[in-house]
Amino acid sequence: MRIAQLSVAGEVISRPKESNPVSAVADQLALDEYACDRSNLPWVIFRAAHRATHTTALPARARALLAALARTVDASRPYAPIFARRELLTGRAQQSMRTFYRSMDDLESAGFITRPPQTRYGAAGLFGRAYIHLTSKAAVLLGLVESIDESDKRTAPTSEEVAGTESTVSLAPPSATVADRPIYKDLFPTTQKRQPGRLPADLTRLLPLGFREFLIFKLMREAKLHGKLLSDVVEASWHHLHRATHPISYLRTLLRAPVDFAYRVRSQRDAQVEERNQRTRSKRVDTAISGLAGQSFASRDGLRRYRVSEDARSVLVHHRHENQPRVHAGGWAPDFLAAIEAGHIVPFDHKVSDDVHGHAPQLASERPAELDRRSEAHLNDLRTFLRLKQAGAAPSTTQRETTKPPGQNRSASFPLSSLLQTISRVASSARTRATETG
Repeated sequence: MRIAQLSVAGEVISRPKESNPVSAVADQLALDEYACDRSNLPWVIFRAAHRATHTTALPARARALLAALARTVDASRPYAPIFARRELLTGRAQQSMRTFYRSMDDLESAGFITRPPQTRYGAAGLFGRAYIHLTSKAAVLLGLVESIDESDKRTAPTSEEVAGTESTVSLAPPSATVADRPIYKDLFPTTQKRQPGRLPADLTRLLPLGFREFLIFKLMREAKLHGKLLSDVVEASWHHLHRATHPISYLRTLLRAPVDFAYRVRSQRDAQVEERNQRTRSKRVDTAISGLAGQSFASRDGLRRYRVSEDARSVLVHHRHENQPRVHAGGWAPDFLAAIEAGHIVPFDHKVSDDVHGHAPQLASERPAELDRRSEAHLNDLRTFLRLKQAGAAPSTTQRETTKPPGQNRSASFPLSSLLQTISRVASSARTRATETG
């Protein structure tokens, strides 16, 4: 006999209900469906987009397009043309092409944008691009520029405000650097474009050549990777860099070149310092020589006398054993000044000058007389030699000269006169023999 019992939980074998597993592809599709743009905006652009979105006086489509323009415009040049295609602006505003044109009409009628006429290329006959420009009203509303009233209030505070700030604690709203701290604390440095700092003073000259601040900071990093300093590269190649047709490409090529630009910069600086020192020395020498114009000097041994010209461009040098003085011009001033400083040249003594001038006429009268006597003796000897030559009694070259005693002074007689005397003796002996044989 079986005893009837109620069914108790757990007595029957139970198994978990099998469900269809979710594939990894479906999970990835779900993640992609809820994904968004992870790029962070700078504080100025973020504030401009926020203000554009919350401008209640405009329609929703116009606010969306104004926010897209705030994200696209250059914050440093808010009045510059916005270089963006229609596809980019419609994607950021999340509008169709027809809604995009209606939004532009709304913004233009409200005075926030201007659309200049489309340009045309006359040579090719083609139409150019049409750009959008923000007006001053939109730039002030978005916070890209400061209004005139706010700038005047900041520059010229009233006396009541000054007294209020001194008596009470300032309750001014936090500045942008404080407000954007939660935004910037989680940035990824490799993808986020931060606001640039101040450029070095020697690199600001790259801005007129077409370099932007971000590009200059990037080139500084590239130069550091190549073991160089961008300041050294620019300083060493500035003469050719500012004349280059494509300065950005030229500068990047120099960064990759295996050249020690630091050594070149040091060499150029040393050359400039040497040139400045040379100019200083030249100026000092010119000043010192101009003070010596018209003065007379003499060497320490008394052999030379110097006379500086009135314009201090040349010096007249008179040697004691020379008849005519010499004129030195050109680069004589540094050596002459160095000789004066060393004591080799001293100021001219007038007593010595009087003695020299007193003996000078006597020497001048003696020298011409002596020269006349010597010249006359030479001429007489030549006449005698010519007469003997015509008579056929000139001696041959094989005839030996008579030796003179070593103690006799040869300087007193002339070689030509001794030769002529020998010729005359030979000729007289020849005539004597001819008469004896006849």
